[in-house]
Amino acid sequence: MALSDDEQRILREIEDQLKSDEKFASAVSSSGLYKHSARQVRWLAAGMLVSLVAIVASLQVHYLLAFVAFIAMLACALMIERQVRLMGRAGVQDLAQKMPRQRVKFPRD
Repeated sequence: MALSDDEQRILREIEDQLKSDEKFASAVSSSGLYKHSARQVRWLAAGMLVSLVAIVASLQVHYLLAFVAFIAMLACALMIERQVRLMGRAGVQDLAQKMPRQRVKFPRD
């Protein structure tokens, strides 16, 4: 079913408004779609690191406390895996391309 002239005009106006809205454009851009998941993965990785330190520290106190810290670390690892699956291959590749690459220079003998 073809659109009438009036409907086509309204559709063009909506498209123009969406193109000019920078906040909307950044939210639906390829990097914007994965920002939330990437931020969550970073926080979960920090949680894993804190849990690992808690395991080592709590082993001196009580083994059950260390087990609880281990369960927390395992939960963080499972949630990281879930977030990476949700992002999918395209999201991970997109984020990897946007990450700054550091060049390591080795001293010459």
